[in-house]
Amino acid sequence: MRKYFAEMIGTFVLTLLGCGTAMFLGCNDPAGVVGTAIAFGLTVVAMAYTIGNISGCHINPAITFAVALSGRMSWKDACGYWVGQIIGGIIAGACLLVLSNVVSAPDLTGGLGTNGVANAGGMWGACLVEVIATFIFVLVVLGSTDAHVGAGNLAGLAIGLTLILVHLVCINLTGTSVNPARSIGPAIFAGGQALTDLWVFIAAPMVGAALSALVWCGLAPKCCKCNKEE
Repeated sequence: MRKYFAEMIGTFVLTLLGCGTAMFLGCNDPAGVVGTAIAFGLTVVAMAYTIGNISGCHINPAITFAVALSGRMSWKDACGYWVGQIIGGIIAGACLLVLSNVVSAPDLTGGLGTNGVANAGGMWGACLVEVIATFIFVLVVLGSTDAHVGAGNLAGLAIGLTLILVHLVCINLTGTSVNPARSIGPAIFAGGQALTDLWVFIAAPMVGAALSALVWCGLAPKCCKCNKEE
């Protein structure tokens, strides 16, 4: 239970600080894009060194999916992680809504930092962007945290920096999800088109994560339980 609670807290912090930065800094100019990307990446680094030894600091259902597919955790634990992550994202979405109605600074995203499909050419373009971005991000997670060939204590830094890079590329396309829980929380409270498009930012990251698990098992067969060489 402690692991699931840690995942809830970590996802709450990631969604609140990442989406909060997007809301109040804006993503309509290069400075806002860079600032938001850094906020998401640094939050992951901070949480990795805070709860990493408790839960592994997935704070992302897509990462949990890939880790479970790779045989590094049980599906029972994966379900517990997903519940904690989604609850954390929803609590963060509620806090963002409260902040947007209380503080004098406007929500520059117009939707609590939610994701969208319009700039990616519609839902299928957004799906492609999110599958590719999640594939790259989760592949780095699997590689850097691998017990045999991973980066050890530097894994959190590698993951955070990769998340920054992914955001720099994708913010102006989809707002960058690569994390269903980060998308679910704000969308629930923003409603409207954000809620209509939400399925894209749940399904596409999970597909990207599954592909990354498959590729990693091929790259490092001795490191995955899916391969009998372990």
